[in-house]
Order: sequence, then structure tokens, then C-alpha cells
Amino acid sequence: MNHQPTIQAVCAADIPDVLTFTLDARAELFPKLSATGTPDDLARFAEVYLHGEGCFLIARHEGQIVASIGYLPYDRRFPALTWPGLKVVEVVRLFVVPSQRRSGLAGSLYRALKAHAVANGVELIYLHTHPFLPGAIEFWQRQGFEIVQVDEDPVWQTTHMQSFMNENAESARHRTGPSGNAP
Repeated sequence: MNHQPTIQAVCAADIPDVLTFTLDARAELFPKLSATGTPDDLARFAEVYLHGEGCFLIARHEGQIVASIGYLPYDRRFPALTWPGLKVVEVVRLFVVPSQRRSGLAGSLYRALKAHAVANGVELIYLHTHPFLPGAIEFWQRQGFEIVQVDEDPVWQTTHMQSFMNENAESARHRTGPSGNAP
């Protein structure tokens, strides 16, 4: 019997289970957001992740989904974080069930997602997280991310992070900051 979770790309048959897993995890981590309905990317899962420019991976253990992660093309919705001229994606929906945490699974999932991004010409990976999620900021720093900005909101304190995928994209940072202005 295999005791290690298996990482795989989501296929159409997985969608119902993936939606249940991600919506349940989201409701647990962000109870107030669960009342706002299904997020757009999840409502249009096949269009976004299977037929669009997104990517979504899951890990299964004994047939059950135990972790997920995805990326979407970054929509540049934060005015100070636009990275002009770079192909940027945003990491979304990293959820790991409690029994699999601290096992290295999240890091393995991210490395698989990063490999997919690099193979598809992504130059920078963006994400945001929050200090109230235990260990999240430190986890992403161990994956090579650096903090770009922290919102001053006293509740969320959204922490914006970036990781360049290649030297050419990295050199763009020295010419312009995340907003396209000189640093």
C-alpha cells in the first residue's frame, strides 16, 4: 500500500471532489468569506483551469483529496503590483488537510506547480497570504518568495509576495519595481 500522497493535475472527473475540498477548506480558514458564495475561478473551474491558462493540482491519499494548489494569470488588480512586461501568475488555493501538514506535501505541490509555470513561460509567481495563517509567510519564504508589500489593514494585513522564475525577469526588477516605476 502506498502511504505517500500522489500529486496529479485535475481532470474533468475530479471537479466535483475538488470543488467540495476547496470550498470546505476555504470555509474553515475564512469563515466570513464562505457566505460570499463560490469564487469565480471555482464556479468556472473547467474553463479557468482545464481549458484556460490556469493550472490546478491535487494530492490524493488512499483515494481522497488531501491537498490542492493552483495558479491563475495574475489580473493586476493591485495598482502597486503590476509587473509590466512580465508573464505573471498568482498562486491560489493551497490547502492541506491537517493530517498531512508538516510532511513536505505543500512544498512538493508547489514545486510541481512551479515546474508547470516555468514550462509555460511564466516569469514571476505572485501570491498573497496573511499573518493569521500559522506558518504561511515562512513557508513561502522557504520556497524562494520575498515580501513585496504588506497592507496596513489591521484585520487582514495582506502580505504580498513574489518569486522570479529566471534571471531575465529578475533583472527587470532592477529596472522597475512591481508597479513599473523605478524602485
